Amino acid sequence: MPPPRTRGTALRHRLAELRGPDVPPKALDARALAALAANPGCARRAILDGAGVNKTALASALGSPSTFGQSQFALTRGNAFEAKVKADGGAELLRLVHEKLDRAAEPPADARVPDLTATGPQGRTARTALELREAAAHPGAWTLLDHPMLALDVAGSPAFLEPDAVVVHPDGSWTVVEIKSFPLLDGSADPAKVGAAARQAAVYVLALEELAARLDAAPRVRHRILLVCPRDFSNQPAASAVDIRKQRAVTARQLARLTRIEDIADALPEGTCFSPELPAEELTAAVESVPATYAPECLSACELAFHCRTRSRETGAVTSLGRPLRAELGGLTTVEEVLAAARGEAGDPADPAVAALRRAAALRAEALEAACR
Repeated sequence: MPPPRTRGTALRHRLAELRGPDVPPKALDARALAALAANPGCARRAILDGAGVNKTALASALGSPSTFGQSQFALTRGNAFEAKVKADGGAELLRLVHEKLDRAAEPPADARVPDLTATGPQGRTARTALELREAAAHPGAWTLLDHPMLALDVAGSPAFLEPDAVVVHPDGSWTVVEIKSFPLLDGSADPAKVGAAARQAAVYVLALEELAARLDAAPRVRHRILLVCPRDFSNQPAASAVDIRKQRAVTARQLARLTRIEDIADALPEGTCFSPELPAEELTAAVESVPATYAPECLSACELAFHCRTRSRETGAVTSLGRPLRAELGGLTTVEEVLAAARGEAGDPADPAVAALRRAAALRAEALEAACR
């Protein structure tokens, strides 16, 4: 008689059923985990990512192919800029870390740049951990880890993550470095892009904290990361220190929620499967059986955004107009409810949102009447 399956084994079996027969899971990366933190209320994304479903293939099968991702030109430009920042043993990168984050330390000179080459993600993760332990055991020097490999436990499975760089300061603390190709114009960048970079860096910080906790004297993982971007419209690097404590807290909460995706899986109808090989009708019904929380921000973070946007517009959900507007409208969840409240056909007049809508409708009517005179 076979031994009973443990809770973790049963969950992995259930998630494999959701992916489809003999479909390998798509590994989670830092971008996917950061996107989860950007929309923590979306059960659809949580279960699809937790099950390792290939959302790009799924979106194509649903008839709403994704355009999410970087262009080849952007990737090439980004790689060239990163190579420039890390040239000469990372001298310029370490100078920026010293200038923006650790002026009290000795200026970096003859920094260690260990070779992190190893076989497979597990081997690279072990090599990274070894070099971080080595740096922690010999404080007083700067160490630059170029593209280290970190592991973060996600829903009981390791997600392998590769930050652009991790710097070990002379005091033994660790800093995550994010190198992006969008520009810093007059010292500031697009807030949406900075926010996305901060959420991605928060995933790396959490992985480093897990690693640090396993060391005898846990090093401090700094919650201010270094964001390196081109200055203005040149190819010269400029940097900004970004506090990611808020993003780290949100990401940690979302990952804790993700480890309980069994609750979402248990609520699904028996036999639900998200395999792109299924007939379109059956696949659509499976996807629609999991509630989504669409917002315009999803367009830059999720492969299923076009599908979810279409469904959101079909139902008239106000979330399709943006989260700030949704928050202002209180209990009015559809565009039809909003219009009815504005016309005085529905809604409680004592509700501040209803009162504001009626006032706005009255002002609009007055303005139109004055314009027609």
